Amino acid sequence: MPTPTVPPPSSSSELLFKPKQLRDLMRGVSWLTSLDDEALESLLEASELRTLKPREWLFRQETPADWLHLVISGTVRLVRSAGDGRMATIRCVERGGTLGELSMVSSAGVYLYSSEALRRTHVLSLPAARCREVLDDQPACRAEFMSRLALELTERLEDLALLTQGDAMSRLVSYVLRQLPSGRARTPRVVRLTIPKRWLAAQLAMTPETLSRLLAKLRDSGAINIDRQRLTVLDEQKLRDFMMTDD
Repeated sequence: MPTPTVPPPSSSSELLFKPKQLRDLMRGVSWLTSLDDEALESLLEASELRTLKPREWLFRQETPADWLHLVISGTVRLVRSAGDGRMATIRCVERGGTLGELSMVSSAGVYLYSSEALRRTHVLSLPAARCREVLDDQPACRAEFMSRLALELTERLEDLALLTQGDAMSRLVSYVLRQLPSGRARTPRVVRLTIPKRWLAAQLAMTPETLSRLLAKLRDSGAINIDRQRLTVLDEQKLRDFMMTDD
């Protein structure tokens, strides 16, 4: 089966679909990093490239989870439908992010949430059955996969706690801190706010107006600086202090 290809785009984004770039993107998935070149190439050859239009659904909650998806470009949001029909935004995923990992360990074999493209988006769809074979055959991949799931569940538990016990400022600060690059570099650390404000606000369970007001408050305090889509943390301790005070 040949390496997946797409018709050459007319923009500079065509480099994103070259086999080398796709392999590099797959290497960026923590639980695939330890795969040797042959195994990675075999998984890539079994995969498919898909293009989504804005507001198009990649998959729906409770449908068969036959694929695990890796975002090449664009943005998708993950939403969970409640019993009363309401839909809650879980998070948004951009380049390098994966979709459907929780479904890999679900005995029901269905997606646990829905996924919608927010803009024109390309994804690499990996067959779930082949991914499970990787986990069965590669102990290092399996260990990293379970570690990744543990982190994902921990973050969702933190989100739940903040939604039920924290205020809007606490939710925003928690989000910013989790987006920071790892490590304790002395230089200011940067978060790129590439998700549309209305979707980020929905993810944080607040209105876009509230999000704008809270960002302005953090900026005026000297905790952060905002330049278009670039948010720079100037004083991390001051940022954390906002989580300890009422909004």
